[in-house]
Amino acid sequence: MTKSIRRPQVCVLGSADPGSAAYELAGEAGALLARLGITLISGCGSPATRAAAERAIGDGGLVVSIVPPDRMPPADWPATVVIPCGMGDARNLLMALAGDACIVIGGRAGTISEVCLAWLHKRPLLPLVGCEGWSSELPSNPPDERQNSPILAWSSMAELEDRLRGLGLSR
Repeated sequence: MTKSIRRPQVCVLGSADPGSAAYELAGEAGALLARLGITLISGCGSPATRAAAERAIGDGGLVVSIVPPDRMPPADWPATVVIPCGMGDARNLLMALAGDACIVIGGRAGTISEVCLAWLHKRPLLPLVGCEGWSSELPSNPPDERQNSPILAWSSMAELEDRLRGLGLSR
């Protein structure tokens, strides 16, 4: 029997403006994922998800970017592996399915759609709370009443690391 070599994968979803607390925590979350040996999955399109990807790469992590167009992004795109899906916003389903869990930071309409798809497919959600953005509302306002997956809020790197370890996602 062959031992599995697949690393845990966590999607980083959301958006936050540069200079905000959520933006800074997004970068720290990327670095944490790299240190824990967790592959970061992201579109890398918003400032916050891009910061997470850049920090993960800077700390030696693996970043997979699923991008909406059918062509490769510029050479300086912050990813180890790029998957151009050519699906536009339908790419959100791939994002929801690609992770063992989803970190949610701030967010707007695209993030909400990814979170709802992750919820429908029973992926644990790890929303950042205590900062601006939609993710702060997620623990008290889940997508619906079904309790499909855990919603594990965090507001610091220690809490996020605790949540990831509790899900069995760190080496």
